[in-house]
Amino acid sequence: MTTATTTPMASTPTALARDLARAGRIAEAEAVIAGLVAEVAGFVPARVAINRDGYSLNSVNGFIDAEDGRAFFFKFHQEEDEAETVGEYYRAELLAEAGFPVDRPVVACGEVGRQILIYARRDQPRLADLARAVEAAERGLEGPAPVTAGRLIAAQAATDRIVAARYLASLHDITAEEAAAEPLHRLFHDRLVDRDAPDRAGGRMARFYEGRIFHLGGRAAAPDLTLSWYQMRDLRWTVGGVTYDRPLGALFDEARARLVPSRFAGAGVTAHGDAHNANVWFEAGTGAGEDGEGGVADRLSFFDPAFAGRHMPALLAEVKATFHNIFAHPFWLYDAALAETLYGVRAELDADGRGITVSHDHRLSDLRQGFLEAKRDHLWRPLLRALADRGALVEDWRRVVKLALFCCPTLVMNLRAGPDAGAADGGHHGPAASAIGLGIAIAMGAEPVAGQSDALSTMLDAVTP
Repeated sequence: MTTATTTPMASTPTALARDLARAGRIAEAEAVIAGLVAEVAGFVPARVAINRDGYSLNSVNGFIDAEDGRAFFFKFHQEEDEAETVGEYYRAELLAEAGFPVDRPVVACGEVGRQILIYARRDQPRLADLARAVEAAERGLEGPAPVTAGRLIAAQAATDRIVAARYLASLHDITAEEAAAEPLHRLFHDRLVDRDAPDRAGGRMARFYEGRIFHLGGRAAAPDLTLSWYQMRDLRWTVGGVTYDRPLGALFDEARARLVPSRFAGAGVTAHGDAHNANVWFEAGTGAGEDGEGGVADRLSFFDPAFAGRHMPALLAEVKATFHNIFAHPFWLYDAALAETLYGVRAELDADGRGITVSHDHRLSDLRQGFLEAKRDHLWRPLLRALADRGALVEDWRRVVKLALFCCPTLVMNLRAGPDAGAADGGHHGPAASAIGLGIAIAMGAEPVAGQSDALSTMLDAVTP
């Protein structure tokens, strides 16, 4: 791998390219990326094509054709206020050295504002695209999926076993300073707070939700409920027949207080941290012979280690992958427009005016249930057991995991419906998708009241040491 070094510039090409792409000015964004590639990679792009997949608010990826005929894949992240708050990104060798299955870039530039990873272009698909194809085929939205759900689940289970082994091999004590320095907190606490006053609500939480109007349930032309943040923040939620013990506002407050980076002194691991399936290649195996022997199994390989770390808090390492590969599907977060027609959704205030009830027919697909069981059995159970065995499992570990899971949907995109939600913030949800999404977020962060259960609480019960 060649690691590029560059001279600092007054402008930030990655921020400009991201903003142009968000605004739909794709050709201009591609031109900015072409210029950046020419500077950091040492070759002139003949063509840059941005991939419009909608998997992330702050990342851009796509393809590069060089003038000499070589083909590449690129990706970069550009977080808010990045120039002031983020150190080195893209420690590209970190995961490979720790034994993770990871694709190494041919060029890695980690300079803030110019951070980009460039890979030799692969013929393999991303796991996210194959998983979506399975669910689309089951719904009759597209033709047959190229890879069966069973193969995807088996590949995920094998990878979860590998990742768990790498976590346990790298498990070590970390200081508050080491924990706080990990870039992964950009995905959680940093999106909850005012950068200049970290004890105060700010960031995406304030921009997306605080003081805003919410349209929930029904259809865009006639939502079931229209509520202000101040009306909704303290409401009790009942979602899919399960009543939860904490309202939306309390979950944001609790997450802001508990997920403070320096509070994660204790157990750390080496980890990717953001291994959602849009950052995972699927490498098809050769299959087995008639006797079931031989052949090469399907294999998964990570890329884009933008938030990888050597001292990552162990409880946060697998949170993004758990939420985004399981609970973000099917068809409400990334394909929110489909949710408006695929699902029946109803939102209404309870008779006492103190609660909101969301009824819907969204369910985890068999594929996502398989992913959940693999993650439960092969990753979370051995990781939590290892933490308990070394006396490093904090008493409130379950709250930590659930609060981080709650941050995944609420802070990755704006879940509100309405014209003021803002396409630049991922605000493409209608009232049905918004009600489903906020209901799922509540289920991630809150606990079912006594005697009730849901998919996440059942999983956590099963992995409790």
